[in-house]
Amino acid sequence: MKTLLKRTVLFFALPICISVYFSLPAAADSTAELILSTQCQGGYTINIWRNYRSGELLYRAISPHGNLSLDGGTSQATEGVRVYRFGNANYEYWVWDGTLDDLQAATLEVYQNNRLLMQQACTKS
Repeated sequence: MKTLLKRTVLFFALPICISVYFSLPAAADSTAELILSTQCQGGYTINIWRNYRSGELLYRAISPHGNLSLDGGTSQATEGVRVYRFGNANYEYWVWDGTLDDLQAATLEVYQNNRLLMQQACTKS
């Protein structure tokens, strides 16, 4: 139970810490197209953008616990669905665009040092 609590606190605190201590230069604006928008459990909105000129993938997470903005993501078709991956220090954020059972579903996974910390069910908006 303590481990689950620690992981939950870490997941919610991480975006706040990152936004306070690091500048987040990537910006989604008129130079980018929205390619995926999801609403996840816990009040999270996850948006994946693609820069028109560079093709760079951008990750934007908005939540009651803080916001997180990452750039330099990758996209890969895996197991019949697309997965978007973004890294930040020891953390990786994976957003699955659909599932084999439901193409309107999505999943957010957060890894630390290649260990799954959190998995949230999401729906496309």
